[in-house]
Amino acid sequence: MDLGTAPLFDLTAPVADEAVDAAELSRSQQLLAEIGDRRAIIVEQEIATVRAIAEWAAEHVVTDQSNASTLTERGLDTGLPVAGPGAPLISDFAVMELSALLGRTLDSGRSYVGQVVELAHRLPKTWIRVLDGQVPVWKALRIADTTRILPEDAARFVDAHLAPFAHGCTWAQIDRLVEEALVRFDPASAEEKRREAQDHRHFDIGLDQAGFDGTAHISGTLDIVDALDLEQAIARRATVLGQLGCDESLDVRRSIAAGELAREDLSLDLEVVDPETGEITRTVPGRKAELILHLNAAHSAATADSAVARCANTRTPLAPEQIKTWLGTPGTSVIVRPVIDLNGHQPVDSYEIPDRIRRQVTLRDHHCVFPHCTRPAESCDLDHIVPHDEDGPTCQCNLAPTCRGHHRMKTAGRAHYRILTPGTYLWTLPSGTYLVDPTGTHNLTTRGSDPPDQ
Repeated sequence: MDLGTAPLFDLTAPVADEAVDAAELSRSQQLLAEIGDRRAIIVEQEIATVRAIAEWAAEHVVTDQSNASTLTERGLDTGLPVAGPGAPLISDFAVMELSALLGRTLDSGRSYVGQVVELAHRLPKTWIRVLDGQVPVWKALRIADTTRILPEDAARFVDAHLAPFAHGCTWAQIDRLVEEALVRFDPASAEEKRREAQDHRHFDIGLDQAGFDGTAHISGTLDIVDALDLEQAIARRATVLGQLGCDESLDVRRSIAAGELAREDLSLDLEVVDPETGEITRTVPGRKAELILHLNAAHSAATADSAVARCANTRTPLAPEQIKTWLGTPGTSVIVRPVIDLNGHQPVDSYEIPDRIRRQVTLRDHHCVFPHCTRPAESCDLDHIVPHDEDGPTCQCNLAPTCRGHHRMKTAGRAHYRILTPGTYLWTLPSGTYLVDPTGTHNLTTRGSDPPDQ
């Protein structure tokens, strides 16, 4: 059979003059090319940023190891152990300033700097591949986050085994390697970690993320036996609800069942028995949930349907109809409290801050007023902006919530601020000037970050 002399496939490379002109590309192909170019620029800038942060950290190393754990000392710039053992300590105040520049909270800034320092100092093989663009920056930073708990030799073990394959490893593979390194090089810590895992069991009800719809997310980590018992109780009660005529979906019935379990327990007075004598020593009465709701009394009946209430427990808006439903629950009691005038001025002579003034300030500002910080005001210090010993009044007009770290930074003279109007603050840091107001943080040093007109 004559197959001829023509090849089955013409693999000859096209000559240059036959190349497709850019104008002949489809719009989709042009956009894909543009996206690819922009992505390459982003990757290059990410690498340049972490390289610069590593060099910046080297400029702010604190060599005095004795100051590594004195984070609560006011006015003292401590060396922050942001990375694992063997990595240098970094100036805490320097990290605060960088966090403001990056638009990060204090905890986020510390974590980010720690990841970069961990990479540069304790994972050198992976760090080289990051700088060469062979491992994505985001993935390398997350790897560094997992190795900070390891001793030096364990970190070297992970770096040696992971660096050549880091770009393609799954998180499960990385976690297993880190766990193996901990068990191999520090079995005592591995056992302690196992025991501590039992102490870290938790059950969280996400009231801080509750929304207008009146629902809240729940998550937790339980002992497996407790989890099996809870699953059985909720599944059984959800089934009974369906048999009793509840036409909601199974998922909804399960959520209702959890609430019924809670109310059933709260309706009981629990008796505490002395383990030695068997006598009842005291009785713990059942407790009820307390909701703090804000309603505008100025709304008339005509506008009630469009009114919006606020739940102080979760800082979220609520529909008045939802509140009516809750208030209609049998056994509900209602307490009406007077409205607090957030602009009122009733200073006191003492340095100590009365509860009424503290409520004014925390209701006004909600969180730490340092640039980009989101620490809730309830867990912050109330700082006298003009110090009390310099005739600064103890009044809401001279008080602002600052978290402990930023309070220390201000006390040390590394940051200065003043109040422009209640709730609006002007901060001056070595890196620039920032305006913090109810709309957020505005970097007045950077172009394009002008504050709003109102």
